[in-house]
Parts: sequence; C-alpha cells; structure tokens
Amino acid sequence: MQCKTVRKNRIRISAMVAGGVVLLSIGMSGAQAAMKVRQSNGLLNSLIMPKFFKDNGIEVGGWMNGGATLNPGHSQFGYNGPVTFSDRANQAQFNQFNLFLRRNVVNVDNSWDLGFRADFMFGTDSIFTQAYGNPNADVNTGVPLTNRGDWDLNILNVGRNYGVALPQAFVEIYAPIANGLTIKVGHFYTPIGYESVPAPNNFFYSHAYTTQYGEPFTHTGVLTTYNVDKNIMFKSGAITGSGTGGWDGSFNRQMSNWGGIGSMTYTTDDKRSSLNVAGTGSHTSARNNAFWGMYSIVAKHMITRKTHMILQHDHGYADNVLTLANPGGSQAQWYGINMHLYQDVLNDLSIGFRGEWFRDRDGFSVTSPGRVSAATNANADGSFNSFAVHGAGALSLAMPADYFAITFGANWKPAKRLKIDPKALQQFNVRPNIRYDVAHSLGQEAYLPFGGRKDQVLFSIDFTMPF
Repeated sequence: MQCKTVRKNRIRISAMVAGGVVLLSIGMSGAQAAMKVRQSNGLLNSLIMPKFFKDNGIEVGGWMNGGATLNPGHSQFGYNGPVTFSDRANQAQFNQFNLFLRRNVVNVDNSWDLGFRADFMFGTDSIFTQAYGNPNADVNTGVPLTNRGDWDLNILNVGRNYGVALPQAFVEIYAPIANGLTIKVGHFYTPIGYESVPAPNNFFYSHAYTTQYGEPFTHTGVLTTYNVDKNIMFKSGAITGSGTGGWDGSFNRQMSNWGGIGSMTYTTDDKRSSLNVAGTGSHTSARNNAFWGMYSIVAKHMITRKTHMILQHDHGYADNVLTLANPGGSQAQWYGINMHLYQDVLNDLSIGFRGEWFRDRDGFSVTSPGRVSAATNANADGSFNSFAVHGAGALSLAMPADYFAITFGANWKPAKRLKIDPKALQQFNVRPNIRYDVAHSLGQEAYLPFGGRKDQVLFSIDFTMPF
C-alpha cells in the first residue's frame, strides 16, 4: 500500500505547487480534433491575477468535471469493472477539480524564453494520474514494496474514492537553435496516444482500455520538441523515477532507472491529416534490467470539415514479469486497436462513436475493478489491502482476455443554443454517453469481470466547466 507521507515532503510539495512549475501541450480531441482546446477562459485571470503576472504572461485557470453512471447490471464493490474514470456504479462522482498556474513558453523570433506549469487535481480521477509507477510489489519477483514514493500518493486520500494528484510540475525552455528547440524538464503528461487525463480534452466521459491500461499517464524527466519544418515534428527525451519502465514516475524513487521516450508527427500541408508514432523503452526498474516498452500509432483525418476520424494502435511489452498466464515469469504483451468518429451536427452539438478491441494476452495489464488495483498497497507483513474497498484485503481480478467496447455519445455546449453571454459559461460542456463492454477469456476458465458477468451496459452523463 502507499507509504505514509513524511511531513517535510508535504511541505516541500506544497511549496513547489505554490511556486508553480508545470505546462503541457494539450492534445486534440473530440469533434474539434483539429483545434486547440482552451483550458481557461480568463475568468480567474481577470479576477485575481496581479498586473505583474498579466504583464509577464502568467496565467491561472482550471476546470471542474463531474458526472454519474447508471449500471443496470451487477457491479463489484460498487465499481464498473475495469472501466475507469467513470467507474462508480449508480453514483454521482466529482471527477476533477483541476487548478493550474502556467506561463506558456514563447517560441518565436531569436530569443530565449522560459515557461512553466504546475497542476493540482482533486477528485475521483486523481488516483489514476498519481505517480504510482513505483508499484506495491516488484513486477519481476512479486516481493511486496512498502515504500512506493511520496510525490503525490499520500497527500490526501478521502474515503474510498477521493484524493489529490500533482500530475504536472515542470519548467520549459525555448532555445533559438535552428528552427527552435523546446526543452521540458520535470513531471508532465505523456505525449503518447490520443486520449488524455484532462476532462476538457476528451470527447467521452469514459476512457478506452488503451488509455487506462496500455499507456503511461505521466513521466518524470526531460522532453525536447523540434519542428523540422511545417510538416514534421520530433519529440525525444529521457524518463526516470519509475519501477514500471518509466511510466508514472516520481521525483524520489527509482531515479537511477533512466529510459527513452520519443515521437514523430507528420501533418499534411492542408492540416486535414496527421500521423503520430510514439513510444517508450526502458529497464523495468533499478532492480531489474528486463525490457519494458510500448509504441503507439495515431492517425487523424478530417473526412470533411465537420467529420473527423481517428485510428489508433498500441502494443506494449514487459519482459520477465510475473503474470497469471505464467506465474514463474515471462514476457507480457498487451495490444489493441481503437477508432473514433466524430460529427459536428450543429454549432453547439457534436456526436461521436468509439470502438475498441484490446487484448491483455497474459492477464498482466487490465484489472477489475481498476480503482481497487490502483489503491492496493503492501503492508509490512507482506499482505495487501486496498483503501478503495475500505482497507479490505480483496484485490481486483485479472485474467488473459480480449476486451471489446463500443461507446456512443454527444457533446453539447448549451450556452451557444441558449445564448448565454457570461464568458465563464461559454465552454460548459454536457456529455451523455452509452457504452457496452464485453470480455472473452483467452483460456478455458470463465472470466466475469463486470460484477460477475462477462458484459455490461453503462449509461452516463457528465458536465465540464473550464474557468
């Protein structure tokens, strides 16, 4: 289980947040896949920011997100099986209250520039973006680990579901070298994949298996960005602080376990199509040199000005890890394909579809319920328990399986339709969804991860308000 946070580390973390250090390029998403999503409409800046901050491009902002999911079937511990973020069955949840302080780096002219960003998140989604890359047990040996790190794992855990995360804390430097080089140093969201953690960036309330189980959420390290020309962009860097191959690392554990990260993006001249290939590769941990890595391929295309399609394929590997398929240790693999299709119907309404197949070949990647696994820690006596089920020793399920999911949904911004003028409400977004999941065991044993069933239907609605 997560170790107790030492008081001096809480003070240090609070000071870092107060001082502010963190910024990430927000990905494209939803029917606005070709547009940059705004995270702040300037309300907080106009109310509380001093003139000095405004004059120097320093901003404060954020968003709130919450919703509810109806699960007509049975659920385990009140959760929707391996489905995460919208994971509470028949309950409302406050997913994200996110605050950020940032200064966007200015990458123009021939001048050096310095930027930063720091994010604070409270809500039920916090546990999925904490620096839990130092696991509760060594993935190669199974030995329980009681000292998981104290970056943000233990700042605040309220009951079964609510907590705090510090998902980003970095500085960014622009160097006027050739076409311009941007260097990010610190803790930041991964550039890999299509969906992301921040609620305003995603079309759907729930996430694909690929996002939750096939990719990292955050990294600690260095990431450089270089635009070769108007069509080609490269990212490359080094990541550390993690006992799971550089995924979700912190600042004070596994710091000697360095690995690599990189991506290449090609965008057509008309900006209607793009292809991104990204991945990581690292030793699993400072204790074991076995390889842990993955790659992701994301293709985007604007079929028409109002119709957007995204195709994604991920494939991950972890060598010499303990799995249900081979408890003696073997290579684990996970891979899948998902497709997104979005249509702008009206100027305030978009509809979307997501379909996915994800294979957890060895029962290593996907867990059900996902929150119970993320909240499971090791005790000094070698036992395990999860605060997501009130400290009970019940652990989540896992088994080699194929997962299939289809999701239909809509994004509606009522301020446009209702002609509401206040700027604070212009980006208020309502997202109704319906989702169907089914799992098929890859072995002879039946696998029933959805509260004792092999499939489930979820009806959900959530609300996002940037500020």
